[in-house]
Amino acid sequence: MKGLLVSGFAAIGTGTVAMLDLQLEAGLDPVHSVISEYAWAPNGWLLPTSLTLFAIGSAFMAEALRRVGAGRWIVALLVAWGASMFLIGAFPTDRPGVPLSLSGGIHRYAAFAAFLAMPIAGLLLAKARIRYARAVRVLSSVALGALLLVVVPYVVRMFGIPLGNDDIPAGLTQRVVVVTELGVLALAGLSLMKSAVQRSRAVAPSLA
Repeated sequence: MKGLLVSGFAAIGTGTVAMLDLQLEAGLDPVHSVISEYAWAPNGWLLPTSLTLFAIGSAFMAEALRRVGAGRWIVALLVAWGASMFLIGAFPTDRPGVPLSLSGGIHRYAAFAAFLAMPIAGLLLAKARIRYARAVRVLSSVALGALLLVVVPYVVRMFGIPLGNDDIPAGLTQRVVVVTELGVLALAGLSLMKSAVQRSRAVAPSLA
C-alpha cells in the first residue's frame, strides 16, 4: 500500500515540477493562455510528459483506493481521469487559428472528461467520509464551478458570438480546475497514507 502511495506521489510531484517549469519558461500569459497552448512553446515536450506523469500517479492512487475497498465508481473515475490526462498529452491541440482537427477534437473532449471526472470522484470520496473530507468537498466544488466557466465560452461560440481567450481569463479558470483537481488527488493519497501509517503503528506493538 505505502509503495503505491509513494510511487503515486512521486509521479504527481515530478509532473507538477515539469508543468511549473514549462509555465515559467514559456513566457505566455497565464491569465489568458490556456495550458494546451504550451505544447507549442520551445519546451513544449514538458506538457505531455507532465500529463503522462499525472496519469501514472492517478493509476497508483486508484489501485491503492481499490485495495482499501473504495467504491467502484471512485476507482473508475480516477482511472478515467488518468486515461484522459494521457490522451490530452498524446493528442495535442491545434495551433491558434487552425480549424479543429481529429487530434484537437480528442484533446478537447478528453480534457472535458478529465475536468469532470475528478471533482465527481472527490464528492464521492467526501461522501464516504475519508480524512480531509471537508477540504476534498471544497476543492471538488471549486473545480466544478471553474469548469463551468471553462465551458461557457465554448457554448457562446456555438451561437456564433466571437469570443477569444484574450477577452476572458480562460487560462486562469483552466488553471484553477487543474490545481484543485490535483489537490483532490493529493488529499485522497494523504488520507490513505495517514491510515496506513496508523495501521502499521497499531500492528507494531503486537509484534514486539
